[in-house]
Amino acid sequence: MRIGTSIALIVIGAIVAFAVDYQVAGLNLNLIGYILMAAGVVLLIISLAVAFGGRRTTTTTRAGVDPASGEQVTRQERRDGTY
Repeated sequence: MRIGTSIALIVIGAIVAFAVDYQVAGLNLNLIGYILMAAGVVLLIISLAVAFGGRRTTTTTRAGVDPASGEQVTRQERRDGTY
């Protein structure tokens, strides 16, 4: 959802900056469009960094019976890191 929001901000900012030909007293619509596009780009970079830069943890659990004693043995492995 964050990636979609950032793309929407970029598109809305481009429309306001380049396609709107309306004058408002005291407001510069071109500047507002550029600000919206810059906010969209920053949000897109942050969203992509969070989505693809996270740390992943994998846990593997194995269960079996020890042939010598007949006991149930459970082994758990945990791996931290990026892939």
